[in-house]
Amino acid sequence: MNEKELLTNPDILRELIMDHYQYPHHHILVSDDSYRSLHMASESCIDDITVQTKIEDGRFKDIRFDGVACTISTASTSMMTDLLIGKTLDEARVIVDNYFQMVSGREYDADLLEEAVAMKNVYKQANRIKCATIGWNAVKQVLDESEAA
Repeated sequence: MNEKELLTNPDILRELIMDHYQYPHHHILVSDDSYRSLHMASESCIDDITVQTKIEDGRFKDIRFDGVACTISTASTSMMTDLLIGKTLDEARVIVDNYFQMVSGREYDADLLEEAVAMKNVYKQANRIKCATIGWNAVKQVLDESEAA
């Protein structure tokens, strides 16, 4: 199986989600004033997380998160950290925009999203979109604020 076939196999997609839920990446906060912390909470789910971002030289140097969150929220935020660390703000903006396109059921570039394409069917359950975007919304807010500055 090539990478495209792997990422369209429902069993593989479920495995990716469960792996990122059970063993989330970058799932620890730091006490460091050079990080920007954003608290994100959902009114419709248990999701209540803090996302920390560190930007240096126009790139995401680090992204971390912690808190209480459902499977979809934890997995999608874990995937996001892997995907965006090291990216410039402009590269991250394109990836984040593509992710929001995907979870809204619109056209997107799967190559940009890598493992995050595991969330591609979230749009079929509208109540899960908030779960799949809570961490991404934190980074989008950071990007929007950096653009406005």
